[in-house]
Amino acid sequence: MAQLTLKQINKRYGDNAVVVKSLDLEVNSGEFVVFVGPSGCGKSTLLRMIAGLEDITGGGMYIDGRYVNDDTPAERGIGMVFQSYALYPHMSVYENIAFGMKLAKLPAAEIDKRVMDSARILQLEPLLQRKPKDLSGGQRQRVAIGRAIAREPKLFLFDEPLSNLDAALRVQMRMEIASLHRRLGSTIIYVTHDQVEAMTLAQRIVVLNRGNIEQVGTPLELYDHPANTFVAQFIGSPKMNLMPATLARCGAESVVRLWNGKELALPIATPVSTEGSPVRLGIRPEHIEWGEVSSAPNLADVLFVEHMGNETYHYLDSGDIGEPWVVRDPSRSDVAVGQTVGYRIPPEHCHLFDESGKAFARPPQSATAMKIGANQEAPVIFAERAAARVTH
Repeated sequence: MAQLTLKQINKRYGDNAVVVKSLDLEVNSGEFVVFVGPSGCGKSTLLRMIAGLEDITGGGMYIDGRYVNDDTPAERGIGMVFQSYALYPHMSVYENIAFGMKLAKLPAAEIDKRVMDSARILQLEPLLQRKPKDLSGGQRQRVAIGRAIAREPKLFLFDEPLSNLDAALRVQMRMEIASLHRRLGSTIIYVTHDQVEAMTLAQRIVVLNRGNIEQVGTPLELYDHPANTFVAQFIGSPKMNLMPATLARCGAESVVRLWNGKELALPIATPVSTEGSPVRLGIRPEHIEWGEVSSAPNLADVLFVEHMGNETYHYLDSGDIGEPWVVRDPSRSDVAVGQTVGYRIPPEHCHLFDESGKAFARPPQSATAMKIGANQEAPVIFAERAAARVTH
């Protein structure tokens, strides 16, 4: 296990291409941290800098308090698993796991012990004499992980290791990697563009965007209290709905005027100096409530329906004010494209962001607000075919 500290780490190519911008981060010993962000955000470059595969342009990197900017990957005590399995096709599983240790000239008995220990942890013992071509994708990735484990590194780095696997294998490998972390108690840094992987694996998530850290926190902290609109829409699938609004009144509680002229009181504090400013109202798809068309405060036409089996996603026409809004219905809905539906925006589940995208502080949810009681029904959808289409 190792503690990793990054102080003002940055990476430049030439004079103008800044890929990583003066980042500060501390990864605790034994922690599982996931770097997540869109393509080109700098997450893989940052991981390669930690591994010693990319030079650090500026700032300091410390492992267990020791400055390691100039150390080689081997000197840093790091094991890395790549997106590509990078196995030698002419070698057996045993030989692939042992290869790095042979190069380091470890004693044969020590190599054998480490290979067998790694194989036992990853359930590779029956496969040790097979060649990579005789293995499935998941088995090959386990061999790549076993090769890293056998080196007994202080720090494990995973660079999008599941990207080449199909959906079922990705789920299986996620469970295996999580189980591996529990058994070894190792410090793991894991890079992915898949926020589902990040939410299910991480103890803490680092959200990166254009070389900057947008927010660091536990999966639920990021989901419930995103720092800005980027995090709000990147964490969560489907992403958070954002709607234009204006701050009508400010204070300990605030009132926003929606795009349709209606007002909504929110339990969110905003400074009085922002009164009259444009804002964006955010709400997760599962929090929008449905109601009768005749009595609902808001109406919309259904543009698209996704039937997922255990739930349904409806995409509602938002007119000319933004992307369609997504509503999650926890049932097998019979709502069809072209129908008009009614909906309500519950204030207790709303988020509010200023014009720059920064979130206003949102009060923590109480236990009763987060948990549906045994006798409490989930919002029920009532859809009626409208005689005329609704205009926004």
